[in-house]
Amino acid sequence: MNKILPALVLTFSQLAMAQAASVNTGPRPVAPMPQIEAPRDRVFRGVMKLDVDASDTVHKIIRVRQTIPVQKSGAMVLLYPEWETASHAATQSVADLAGLLIMAGDTRLEWQRDAVNPFAFHISVPKNVPELRLEFQILPASRGLSPDILKLQWSKLALYPAGWYLRNIASNASLSLPRDFQFATSLDSDRVDGNQVSFKQTSFEKLMDAPVYAGRYFKRVELTTAGAKVPVRLNLVGDSEAALAITPDFLSKYQTMVTAMPRLFRGQPYPHFDFLVSLSDVVFSGGGAEHSESTEINLPADFFNNSDAQLRIASLHPHEYAHAWNGRFRQPADLWTPNLNMPMRGSLLWMYEGQTEFWGRILTSHLGFMTRQQSLDALAMDAAFVSARVGRQWKSLQDSTIDPIYMAGGKSSVRWRDWQRREDYYVEGVLLWLDVEMLMRERSSGKKGLADFAGSFFGGSKVNSITSTYTFADICKGLNHIVPYDWAAYFTTRLQAHDAGHALDGLTRSGYRLIYTDEPTDYFTKMEADAGATDFSQSLGLTVNSKGMVSSVTWEGPAFRAGISLGARLLNVGKEAYSDTVLKQVIKAAAVSKEAIELTFMADGKTRTVSINYTGSLRYPRLERIPGTVDRLESLLTSPAHIGG
Repeated sequence: MNKILPALVLTFSQLAMAQAASVNTGPRPVAPMPQIEAPRDRVFRGVMKLDVDASDTVHKIIRVRQTIPVQKSGAMVLLYPEWETASHAATQSVADLAGLLIMAGDTRLEWQRDAVNPFAFHISVPKNVPELRLEFQILPASRGLSPDILKLQWSKLALYPAGWYLRNIASNASLSLPRDFQFATSLDSDRVDGNQVSFKQTSFEKLMDAPVYAGRYFKRVELTTAGAKVPVRLNLVGDSEAALAITPDFLSKYQTMVTAMPRLFRGQPYPHFDFLVSLSDVVFSGGGAEHSESTEINLPADFFNNSDAQLRIASLHPHEYAHAWNGRFRQPADLWTPNLNMPMRGSLLWMYEGQTEFWGRILTSHLGFMTRQQSLDALAMDAAFVSARVGRQWKSLQDSTIDPIYMAGGKSSVRWRDWQRREDYYVEGVLLWLDVEMLMRERSSGKKGLADFAGSFFGGSKVNSITSTYTFADICKGLNHIVPYDWAAYFTTRLQAHDAGHALDGLTRSGYRLIYTDEPTDYFTKMEADAGATDFSQSLGLTVNSKGMVSSVTWEGPAFRAGISLGARLLNVGKEAYSDTVLKQVIKAAAVSKEAIELTFMADGKTRTVSINYTGSLRYPRLERIPGTVDRLESLLTSPAHIGG
C-alpha cells in the first residue's frame, strides 16, 4: 500500500496539470468595453437644453437638438433612457433613435455605441470644450403622432450624461407643435408664441416625468373651483370634436374624484395636477401611465358615448390618479432609481399596483363609475380569476412581481396565462387588500380599516413634496400602527403560497362567498362582448372568439385534456355547425344526460373530432351572501367613512 500510494498521487497530479494546461490553452474573452460611471448625488454645473420639433405630422418624425454642458474633458458616456417607472421595466426602444450627431464646437465627435449596452454612447471630449451639441431624430413616431394628436414623452427624446442623479441636472425644454395644435402638460410654460412653446427651467428628472398631450381638437375643463390653491385640470385631445363631448354626468364623477382622493390620502403632494386624456382610434395604446403631477389615460374615440366601454375600464381613472400618492409621492425603495438606466426591482408591486387597483375598484362604486351590483359582479369575476390560477402551484404571487422585467412590452406572449401567470398582483392584489381591510375591521370591531392606513401612510404630503420610499417593513409597521397584528407573517404566507387556501378570505370575512350559476351576470356579458369572445373557461375550460377560434385554454381543463389547444377553430358541436348558442345548449343538455360533448375542430391543417367528458353545466361567477354574517362589503362599497370620508 505504501509503495503504490506515491505512484497514485503522481498520477493524479499529472492528470490535474494536464487538465489545467488544457484549460489554459483555450480562447480568452476580448477586452471589455469601458465602464459606465454609476450615478452619484453631486452638483451638475450648467443647464441642459432640449429643443424638440414635433411639427412633422406627415412623416411622423420628431427632430431633436440638445445642448449638454461639459463637466470635464476626456471619456464620457451619454445614456438614452431605457427603464420606465410606469411599466416597471426596460420598455423603451433605442432603435427609435437615428441620425445621432455630436459636435464640440466645430468638431464632430465620433461616438461608439457600447457593445453590451446599446443605450450607452462612448465619446472622448477634447479639452476646453464648454458644451456638446447633439442632433438626432426619433422615428417612427407614429405611435404618438397623427395629423390630429401628439402624445410626447420626454424620456424618448433626450440623452443625458452618466454619473449624475437626474434630479441634479437642470434642464430647459422647448417644443415646436404641429400647426393649430393646443397642448397640456404639468410643466410650467415660460412663453407660448404660436406653435412654439418654451417651458420654465426644471430638473431633468421632473422633465422626464411630465409628458405633453396636444391636439387639433382640444378641450380643457377645470375640475376644481376657481382660485383653488391646488388646481386640477382635465385635458382632452381626440380624433374629432365629437370625441371630446364629455357628458355632464361623467364630468361630475371626475369632479367628485378630485375631492375624494385627497381626502382618502390626506394631502396633495402636487402643486397642480393634469389629467391628460386621449380619445382616439388612430393614436390609441390603451390604458394609462402614472406621473407625479399628471396622468395619462388613453381611451377609444367613442368612450363618452359608449356606456359599456366606460364600464370596462371604470377603475382606470381612480387607479391612475391614486398613483400620485402610491407610486409617485411614496415609491417602493427597490423600484426607485436615480436615473433611467439602472434596473428597477418590483418586489412590492403587490402594494404599488395591488393596493392602487383595490382603491380603484372600491372608488368606482363610490364615484358612480359602476353601480354597487356591478362592483359586486366585478369582484366575483376577480375571485373566479384568482381561485382558478393553477400557476400558483409552481409560481408564487411574489415571483409574479418580477414579471414586468421579462413579460412587459411584448417580450412574451404568455399563451398559457393561467399556468404561466402574468402580473397577477393587479387582480390578486384586489382580493389581498380586500382581506386586509376586512381583517382590520374584524380586529377593531369595525372601527378601523384600510382608509386609516392609507391616510396615515400616504398622508402628510404637501405641495412639491419630495418622493419618499417605503419597504416591506414600513408597510407592516404602518398597518400595525392602525391595527396590531403579525402583518409580516400574514403577507409572507400569502405572497409565497402555492395554493388558493387564503385567496378568498376577504370575501368570507366580508360576508360573501363565490358561487357559480348557469346564467351570466349582466356585467359578465358586457365583459365578454368587450373581449369579443365567449367565455367557457369555468366549464369546458376555453374561450372562443366570434370566428370560432379558440383564444384561451384552461391548463389541464376539460378541453385541454381532450386535445384542444390555442388557435384551434371549432367547426361542429355534435352534428351541428358551431355557434356559441349551440355549444351552450349542448353543455346544458350534457349536465342532464351525462353524455360526452363532441367537438370537431381544425388545428395544424387537420380536422379532428374529440369527446369532452364534462357533465357539469355552464358556470358563471357571482357573489352570494353568507347567511348570519355581517355584510361588511356593503359598507365598503357605499359608506363614505370607508374611503376616508
